[in-house]
Amino acid sequence: MHDGMFRLLRHRRFLPLFVAQFLGAANDNLFKNALAVLIVYGQGRSGGLAPSVLVPLSAGLFILPYFLFSATAGQMADRYEKSRLMRLWKGLEVAVSAVGAWSLLTGSLAGMLAALFLLGVQAALYGPVKYAVLPELLKPDELVGGNALIEGGTFLAILAGTIAGGALILADGGPAAVAALSLGLAVMGFAAALAVPPARPGNPGTIVGAHIARETAVVLGLVWRRRDLTLAVLGISWFWLVGATYLGQFPAFARDVLAAGPSVVTMLLAMFSVGIGLGSVLCGRLTAGRLPVRPVVWAAVGMALFGADLWLAADPAAAVEPADLTAFLARPASWRILADLLAVAVCGGIYIVPLYVVLQSCGDPAVRSQVVAANNIVNAGFMVAAALASSGLLALGLAVPQLFLMVALANLAVAGRLRHLPAALQSSCREPEALS
Repeated sequence: MHDGMFRLLRHRRFLPLFVAQFLGAANDNLFKNALAVLIVYGQGRSGGLAPSVLVPLSAGLFILPYFLFSATAGQMADRYEKSRLMRLWKGLEVAVSAVGAWSLLTGSLAGMLAALFLLGVQAALYGPVKYAVLPELLKPDELVGGNALIEGGTFLAILAGTIAGGALILADGGPAAVAALSLGLAVMGFAAALAVPPARPGNPGTIVGAHIARETAVVLGLVWRRRDLTLAVLGISWFWLVGATYLGQFPAFARDVLAAGPSVVTMLLAMFSVGIGLGSVLCGRLTAGRLPVRPVVWAAVGMALFGADLWLAADPAAAVEPADLTAFLARPASWRILADLLAVAVCGGIYIVPLYVVLQSCGDPAVRSQVVAANNIVNAGFMVAAALASSGLLALGLAVPQLFLMVALANLAVAGRLRHLPAALQSSCREPEALS
């Protein structure tokens, strides 16, 4: 076991970064889910738009900045010292959360949508810094453990923020409670960022361009010219596509297949998020600081096998009576469904951690943030593709379990592609001795 992974939480060079990331992820998902629930149950038709239009619109507003600003954010993170940029971007989160709090208190839907877009801008600007700074604050043999804790913490923060947003917003005084919590999370995240120690000096030779399309092409080119980085980015983006597909379909899966209510949706979300966290931590503890690239392939195979069994276990005929959480758990078949979902997520956690370490340890340090920015752009593209493809396939009559099966089988193709990653790393990675 690699006990040093949890020792990182006692060090200033890691704990403030971990806390800032955790609180930021919780805040984003708190506001996003609160707004989605408010649109569906509170606002009704607002400005002539139905909830079925407003909810996807809000999701699009949050992800759009990743396409617009990631490249510039990566260039800035390579040019300037990263801990100072972290404080700048976390300070921006406080300002945006104040706008969001005002919009919630006044009931301004336009203000809420604007705040959500600005939260996406802040997340896109902060994204390259939080991953690219890790190799500057941690030792090489701590990178796997550090990434494991970041990934595990992020998904637990997503779970906590999503549940809190949905639970609070429709309660008495709900908008005020969400406003106060969101602003509080942002302030605490900024305070944590103040404690992040200085990173390495930036590279003043890095050019920060203003032309969105050109700079995006530049940062993507840094990845596409390297086979190892290309495989890592595509592998990471596939993970986010799978995650977006599962998370996006849990409400329909619970309602239409399991004949269950919102409490079961929360249970599915919890199993998936906790599973990612467990898998990430398991990866960090079992690797003793080395970079396990070969298990990535087996983890993809595991996602395929358990995802296929989830399809087999999801029999609508077994769920004829509407069920709350207690009734759902009383069905014997439900435990198989939950076990499959947990296993898919654990495999996902094992799968994703090494791929992030590849980006951090095998790229050119002078452009590391831009490589992370390129990854964020491709991730966003895959998640949009997941939403569009899922909507199209379901509109054509595909059932949610069949969609899960398609994703599961596609994992086998991804595993086949990623089997070439170890050889690519051995030939191009700057630190091949860290590979196993």
